[in-house]
Amino acid sequence: MIGLEEVERNPENGNVQEQTGAMMSFWDHLDVLRSSLIRIVVVSLCFGIVAFCFKKMLFSIVLAPGRDSFVTYRLFDWINGLSSLHPMPSSFNVELINTGLAEQFMIHVKTAFAFGFFCAAPYVLYLIFKFVSPALYANERRYAFKAVGAGYLMFLIGVMLSYFLIFPLTFRFLGTYQVDESVENLISLQSYMGTFWMLNLMMGFVFEIPILCWLLGKMGILSASFLKKYRKYAVVIVLALAAVITPTSDVFTMLLVAFPIWCLYEAGIWILKRQERKGL
Repeated sequence: MIGLEEVERNPENGNVQEQTGAMMSFWDHLDVLRSSLIRIVVVSLCFGIVAFCFKKMLFSIVLAPGRDSFVTYRLFDWINGLSSLHPMPSSFNVELINTGLAEQFMIHVKTAFAFGFFCAAPYVLYLIFKFVSPALYANERRYAFKAVGAGYLMFLIGVMLSYFLIFPLTFRFLGTYQVDESVENLISLQSYMGTFWMLNLMMGFVFEIPILCWLLGKMGILSASFLKKYRKYAVVIVLALAAVITPTSDVFTMLLVAFPIWCLYEAGIWILKRQERKGL
């Protein structure tokens, strides 16, 4: 019987399932899957409980972009002070209110366990990869490992960009916008949290564009010449997307958001060209 380590050392042997035959039945695979899911739930719950216990620290992070002392606002105020091209108020105040009896507690629970799953994500990806890897060829395992690792890193970069740039600018504009001075802004905590998670997750997924291009290139579905051909249309789409993400009247802010998205598009072209040169 061929051992798993021997198969992994010799890619020409094919995948593990082909070499080991019926070593594991359907129910055996189901037991492994169940064990992995239980571990995922337990680890995520543990991280979530820890985050729940540190409520003050947790919400000091989540609610920081809603305060004028946030690092992004101070940086832009400093830039505006130097250029005086896009003057913005040096301070602002947006009141967050709660409109439901149990909403604050439920938001605390949801936020804590969302952070718990986020912290447990590397272990979750490891368990998923460990479960599916025996069914893959050695070269497929290498590609899958690279795709999972790079995808998680790019997702983190997208979330960080949204947290430090896109969400603060969006909140500052929409939270202080008034159709008339007699109408005060009272933003509900539910609205704040909904926008917070939506923008962060959306930018995290947007930053998967290079990984998606790489995978589609591997499958022969996408090519660098195709992306180059429709580059001018991509510019319009990127600008429209940036305008939707940060609906401000400040062109500088819109371009600041559009630039990283455009860089991702160009990175996708570069990745595909590199693949084509290698003949992969």
